[in-house]
Amino acid sequence: MQQLRRNRRLRTNDAIRSLVRENTITPQDFLVPLFVVEGKGVKEEISSMPGYYRYSLDLLKKEAKELWIMGLKSVLLFVKVPDDLKDNKGTEALNKNGLMQRAVKTVKEVVPDMLVMTDVALDPYSPYGHDGIVEDGAIVNDKSCEVLAQMSLSHAQAGADFVAPSDMMDGRILAIRELLEKENFKNTGIMSYSAKYASAFYGPFRDALDSAPVDMVNVPNNKKTYQMDFANRDEAIKETLMDIEEGADIVMVKPGLAYLDLVRDVRDNVDVPVAVYQVSGEYAMLKAAAEKGWLDHDAVMLEQIMAFKRAGAHIIASYFAKDVVKLLD
Repeated sequence: MQQLRRNRRLRTNDAIRSLVRENTITPQDFLVPLFVVEGKGVKEEISSMPGYYRYSLDLLKKEAKELWIMGLKSVLLFVKVPDDLKDNKGTEALNKNGLMQRAVKTVKEVVPDMLVMTDVALDPYSPYGHDGIVEDGAIVNDKSCEVLAQMSLSHAQAGADFVAPSDMMDGRILAIRELLEKENFKNTGIMSYSAKYASAFYGPFRDALDSAPVDMVNVPNNKKTYQMDFANRDEAIKETLMDIEEGADIVMVKPGLAYLDLVRDVRDNVDVPVAVYQVSGEYAMLKAAAEKGWLDHDAVMLEQIMAFKRAGAHIIASYFAKDVVKLLD
C-alpha cells in the first residue's frame, strides 16, 4: 500500500519546522530573579551559581536598565540581609527603609514601567533560616502570616506591583489579600508559590542569600513541615485552588524540571496564569556539566526552557533569562 501520510514532511527544513512549531520562546515569557545586597559598587558572583551576581543598589540600576533594553520587563527581587539585622520577629522585613523597600524604589526610579515582584518570606531575615517565626522548636503558622501580610503591605507601599509569598504558610494569601484591600492597595497583585516543594535543588539559592536553615538544638534543620512532600501530586492542586480562592492572581510551581507533571496538572485545573521557577540547583547543574564539556550549554538551556512552555507555563522565572534572550537575538 502506498504511504500517503509522511510526518517527516513537516520536519524537512528549518522554515517548515518554524512554521508549524507549537511553542515559542520570547523575552516576555521571563521573570528575572535579582539578588540585592547592601554596599556600593558591589557586583559579586555567587560561587555556586557561576555567572550570576548579587548587586548593590547603584549597580542594580544598571542591571534593570539593561534588562529593559533586552525586552525583559519583569523582575523578582530578593535581598541578602546582614546578620546583625536578623531576628525571630521579622523586624527588618517591615522596615520602610529596608533593603527590599529601597530596591523596589530603585528599580522603579530608573525603569518606571518595569514589573516589580518581591519575595515575601522570613528566611532572609531570620537567624534560623526559616520562612516563619520559630517557637518551641516549631515554625508557627498564624503569627507568621500576620508578619507576612505586613511585609507585603510594606512592599506595596514602596511601589511593588506584585508580592510573591514563597513561605507556604497556611492562609497567608488570604491574610495578605485582606490587608492589601483594607489599605487600598487593590491593584497590587499576588503571585503565590502555591506548589512549592521541600526540594534539594535550592542549595545554591540559599548560598546566595545566606538563608539556609541552621542546624541547632530544638530548631528544625529543614523545611519539610511547611514545604510540600515531593512524593505528592494531588496535594499540589489542592494547595493551588485554595490560594486562588484566597485571592492569588498568579500561581507557581517550584522547582521546575523535576516537576513538569505538576506544571501541566496545575495548568489543566486553574484559570489564572501559571508560573514555574527554574531554581538555582537546575541552573548550577547545567553550568557544571557544561564546564566539564559534558553538555552543550546553550542547546540544553533552550531545551529546558522550551520544556516549561510545553508543559503549560505562562511565566518562567529563570536565571538563564538573559542568556536565552541573547540567543534569541
